[in-house]
This record gives sequence, structure tokens and C-alpha cells, in this order.
Amino acid sequence: MKKISFIHAADLHLDSPMVGLKHLPANIFSRVKESTFTALKRLTAAAIEQQVDFVILAGDLFDGEDRSLRAQSRFRTEMFKLAEQGIPVYVVHGNHDHLNGSWVNLDMPANVHIFNHQVETKFLQTKSGEKVHLYGFSYPTRHVFDRKIENYQKVEGADFHIGILHGNESSGIEHDNYAPFTIKDLQEKDFDYWALGHIHKRAILTENPPIIYPGNLQGRNKKETGKKGFNLVDLTEVDAKLEFIESADIIWTEAVIDAANANSFHDILHLCQTTINSLRSDRTGTFLTLHLTNIELADQREKRSLESELLELLIEDEKDEEYFVWIVDIKFTVSRQMDKEQLKTEGNFFEELFETIDKYVDVETAVASLYEHQIGRKYLAPLSSVEKKEMIEKAEKLLIELLYES
Repeated sequence: MKKISFIHAADLHLDSPMVGLKHLPANIFSRVKESTFTALKRLTAAAIEQQVDFVILAGDLFDGEDRSLRAQSRFRTEMFKLAEQGIPVYVVHGNHDHLNGSWVNLDMPANVHIFNHQVETKFLQTKSGEKVHLYGFSYPTRHVFDRKIENYQKVEGADFHIGILHGNESSGIEHDNYAPFTIKDLQEKDFDYWALGHIHKRAILTENPPIIYPGNLQGRNKKETGKKGFNLVDLTEVDAKLEFIESADIIWTEAVIDAANANSFHDILHLCQTTINSLRSDRTGTFLTLHLTNIELADQREKRSLESELLELLIEDEKDEEYFVWIVDIKFTVSRQMDKEQLKTEGNFFEELFETIDKYVDVETAVASLYEHQIGRKYLAPLSSVEKKEMIEKAEKLLIELLYES
């Protein structure tokens, strides 16, 4: 039976800065700077260990259209490792590292095959004799809204046909609708596997044929939570076996702690420390967003210490940990409904205030000027419903505190 094996990865974003971090110890900051390269090294090591027939990188290898020399050099080094093992690499460039960018170019070794701006077919005959056709294109510019899928045409003469596409499945609304396609579009091409990129969350759109988003290699902010990595694929004439291999050196995650039964600052500190230890990994560092809910402390001094000193106490012991759990944000939530009802009894003003917030506050209108700005429009992602709710709650809390202080 004919069989091929390959690695499918996407969205490496080499040398990408992590967002939402500040005041990191030097050792953790160094880990952050190296994290995307560490993930790439783990991919290369897996390809060599498994002796795969080839590697597919489905777009956004680099984080920006300028492709820093540091990122290119580190990528080139890993490609030479694969070249020494006779492992070819098939690359499409995506919206972040499109072909029209401005950079000082470093030549890649001969085993790296880059698709041009038109959909094309590349032929590979593996060491064991199987014939493979790979189809794909690189973004000529940052914005590609055309249905490039229409240009993918199966070319006979191969044992396996693999499509590579950096684009957005049309029903997905969380990302820019670049090179849009539908699942039906891909199924109708009668390919054996679709190697997708662009979406940073793992997703199996269909199993027959496999239409796969592997996600990105390394989470870069608090929205990109959970395990990150790539797929090791064994493909035969009758089925496909997929194994997800983790590559991230730092994991982003969230945890919710119900503090309803905590009667003191010490109780809350203990709850947090227990949660931190439960999340500690023996392989990766962790960036944690902590949600403390249902806080009811009677002592005003302990309340002030909660917001001013809790974070410092929790990260103090993490500074020298190899497998750290570093808190990047703590969100505090008191028993909101009880507080509101109590405030309403203090005067009609608070009742009218809460009614106005609930009925008339429109976050999108409030931040419209940011999204209409030339730079803001380019870099700001759409706000999720959870983020809108958080913004309103924070504004409400700040307003109440200011009213009490005045």
C-alpha cells in the first residue's frame, strides 16, 4: 500500500513580539524572545526523528512584511538541518509575510520550495517512490480577498494530491476573510489532504478528506490560549492518521477562582497558590490570566492589599522557576448584583446610573474612533462579546469608586 508521511504546520510568526506583557524578569523575557524559534526547533527535530517525506508550512512564517534578518537567519539554519536529512519543505507565504514586502533577502537552501503568487503545482517523488502533487500560492500583497480556491485544479499523474491554502473558511467571522473558501469548495477538488493556515486555533473541518487548521506553533497573547503545535500526518490510499505534536515553549491560559468561601486575604492567597501549582507544567512556562470571583472581604485594609499586593506576592516565587506560572493579569469580581442592589437603596441616582449603563452603553460606538483611525484599523482586532462586557464592568466599577472618593 502506498504511503507518505509529512508535517503540516502554519503561522510560525517567527520573532513575533508577545502582547500584554510588562516588567518581566530577565530570564523569562529571554524565554519570550526565543519562544517562536524554540517552537520551530521542535518542529525540525520531530521531522528528523520521524524521517518524514516532507514538511508543509502553510503561511505566515514571518510576523511582518519586513522579515527581519534575525528571523530569516534562524529559519534558514533549521532548513539546512532538514536539507542534510534530505527532507524537502514546501512553503506558501500568507498575509503577514506576503511577497510584496520590503526586506533584505537571505537565500534558502535548495530543499525549500516556495510557491509563487499564482496557484501552481509542485511535484515530489519520495525516497520510497510515491508521487505527490502539492498545490498552493503565496500572497502577492497583504490583502487577498479573491476566491483563489477556484484556481486549484487537480493534475493527474500522482499518487497523492495535497492542497495548501492560507485563507479563511467563509463561515468564520473572527478573522479577516482572506482567500475565502467553503468546505464544499475543497471537497469538490478531490484532493487527499488540505493543509490550511491563517487561523491560530486548531480545527478539523472534515476528516474525509482531512481539511485541517493546525493552529500556530506558539501562542502570542492571552487570546491564543492552550496547547500549540503542528500535525504529523501519515497518509495512505485509504485513510489518514494525524498526531498533534506540541511545540510551544510558553502556554497562555486562564483560570477562574471562586472566592465565595474565602474570609481573609490569606485564604485568597492560598487559593491562588494552589491554582498556580495545579497549572505548573514540567515542559513549558505558563502565562496566566487569573479571574477572582465572588470576593467578599469585610476588612477594608485587606481589600486594598488584594489589588495592590496580591500579584507581587504570587509572582515573587516564580522569578527563578524554569517551569514558571507567571500571572500576566488578575481580574477581580465582587458580588456585583448584591452591591448594585445595596447602592440603589442609597438614592435614585445609582438606580438611574445602572439603568443607563444596562440600556444605553454601546462599546462599539465608544471606541469607534480607534477603529476608524488609519493605524488602529490595521492592528486592532474586533472586540468579542466577553471583552465588551469586561470593558463595561471595569468602567462601571471605576465610576462607582470615583463617586465614593469625591
